[in-house]
Order: sequence, then C-alpha cells, then structure tokens
Amino acid sequence: MPLDFRVVGRDPGTRARLGRAQTDHGPFDTPAFMPVGTRASVKGMTPADLALAGARIVLANAFHLALRPGEQRVRELGGLHGFMAWPGPILTDSGGYQVFSLGGNVRIFDDRVVFRSPVDGTAVEIGPARAMEIQRALGADLVMAFDQCGSFPMERDEADLCVRRTLRWARISRDAPLDPHQAVLGIVQGGIHLDLRAECARQLVEMDFPAYAVGGLMVGEPQAEAMKVLAATLPSLPEDRLRYLMGVGLPEDIVLAVARGIDLFDCVIPTRHARNNHAFTSEGVLNLKNARFKDDRGPLDPQCPCYACRTFTRAYLAHLARENELLAPVLLTAHNVTFYQRLMQRIRETIAAGTFGELVADQRPPGTVSGE
Repeated sequence: MPLDFRVVGRDPGTRARLGRAQTDHGPFDTPAFMPVGTRASVKGMTPADLALAGARIVLANAFHLALRPGEQRVRELGGLHGFMAWPGPILTDSGGYQVFSLGGNVRIFDDRVVFRSPVDGTAVEIGPARAMEIQRALGADLVMAFDQCGSFPMERDEADLCVRRTLRWARISRDAPLDPHQAVLGIVQGGIHLDLRAECARQLVEMDFPAYAVGGLMVGEPQAEAMKVLAATLPSLPEDRLRYLMGVGLPEDIVLAVARGIDLFDCVIPTRHARNNHAFTSEGVLNLKNARFKDDRGPLDPQCPCYACRTFTRAYLAHLARENELLAPVLLTAHNVTFYQRLMQRIRETIAAGTFGELVADQRPPGTVSGE
C-alpha cells in the first residue's frame, strides 16, 4: 500500500495512540501536526527551517494551486516535492473547505460545484473526479476525497444532504486513478448530528479507504460539542488506519482530540498568529506588541530551542513587532511551528510513558493570550 500505518503504542487511560506512518517520501510519527503551506509554501519558512523545527509532513491546497500556477505546471516542474523542494511526505486538501467557504458565490449540484475564481473571476467547475485529477498532477503522498464541508449551525436536513453528497463523491474519489505512491483519505461529515456522523463513517469504512479524516469540526461549535462528535465517530473507524482531524487547531484542542484517538492535525493558527505578533510559549500566548515587553531582556520562551529564543530578547522581538519589521513574523513563525512540533513530541513521549492523562488535565482555557 502507498501508506503503511501501524499503531505502536497506546495510553492506558485514554484512547490516545502512538503510530508510525510510512510513505514513499519517508516516515512520520503520530500524533503529528502538519504546518500549512497552502500555496506550496509555509509562509515565512524555508523547507530547511521546517525540518529544523521538527516538521516531517506538510500540507498544501489543491484548490489554490490549481488556480495558480496550475497543477500541470507543478507536475512539469517536478510535482510538489520538487517544486517546493520539500523531500518529505505531503498531504493535499482537495479544496472542499475552500470552495464552500466562498458561501453564496457557489452553486452546488450533485455531481459538481460551480463558482467564480477568487483569482480572476472566471467560472470554475470542480467535482470529485476533477479534484482527484488535480491532486494526482500535484503528486502529494496523501490526497483528500472531495467532500461537502458543513458549517455551524447546520440543520439536520442540510447535514443529511451534505453526508449523502460526501458519500457519493467519496466513491468517485476512491475509484479515480492516482499515481502508485498516492493514498486517498475518505472524509466523515455530518455536523454535530452524532447519528449522521456514525453512519457516514460506517459507509466510508465499507469503501475501504487507506485512511480516514474527520471534517467540518471546530467551525464555530463549542469545544465540548466537537469532542462529542469525535467520541461518537472514531469508534466506527478502523483501529489500524490513520485518523486525521482537519483544520484543528489550538494546542488544547489537539490534546483533547488525541485523547479520543486522532493521529494527525493541521491548522493555520501557528503561522497566522505569528503574522499577528502572537507567540505560543510555555507561559501561554504572548502578544509582543504589549508595552510590558519593551524592556524585557528575557528570551521569548526559556524552554524553547528555536533560533529566536536562543538569540533575541523579548524586547527586541517586541521592537520588531511594533515597527512592523519583516523579521518579526519570520522569527515568530519559526518559533510557533517549533512550539507545535515540540507539543506533538511531548504528546508522543507522554503516551509512551503512560502519563498522557496528566497533559490532558493541564490544558489552558482556549485562546488564552497573556500580555493584553
């Protein structure tokens, strides 16, 4: 199989598990977090920086890359691995979330969606076959089935239609031709309706995907509701397959989702927060534009080994942030990505040691920002 995933350890007090995934472009250990390189670039970081931060797998977006520069151009220039000079595993999102985030500008049919390109306004059609064609050309190792991403709140009738379309498109996505090194993931939808989630998962399992994802969560619903969905959904998914929670998130959300059996995550939060001068640290999330950091001679985070923390004071980083210097988001992005990779390493270590439950109990309130 193009994706070989094995569970190699479990936490005795939760459903958290350690895994090892092998792809043609190398392995990665789980639980893992993928930095988001939407347009074949993690903003502000070179591939060497990503590897130094501890990242082993990254995400790119088929929707955006198909619009510009075009998937065939990427293929001719060496596929995503050669194009962006990232030798490790890559996952591509099919674009379902991006398409449906366009809101009223999208017309949805049972076989495709039609929308105006956000690049130049031209009419674009995309369906499951086209989404897989794009991802095949891009050459990622893990590719996502095309799905209809839900929103919150979503009435049951709307969620049911979303599930039926997602399942129909999943069959087409599963059967679409891919290159030998590529594995396609089915996506569970259904809003916060637990029975719809379980039924969607059951039918996807019958299709026998190499791995599975949970989509349409943390899109506005309370954290407790999202965790209920995971608790109701994951028992329906095979124990021996990789489980990916799409677009999540905050460190506390990641820890709680790992406790319920999730293996893989992605989110723009660490990079977007960096561009807004927010740094994730062992003390919480710091706003570097706050006045209290102007004369602070301490490191950004004394527990972090990244270049920013080893080299510069909080006072200097605060100066860069206030002056809108380009170096500020570059340094903070590398730091935040390092923070997330170290969080995942700590999660793996505590699962192996049987102390992961202590980490679950030690989470800060969601979105805590220190220094406001």
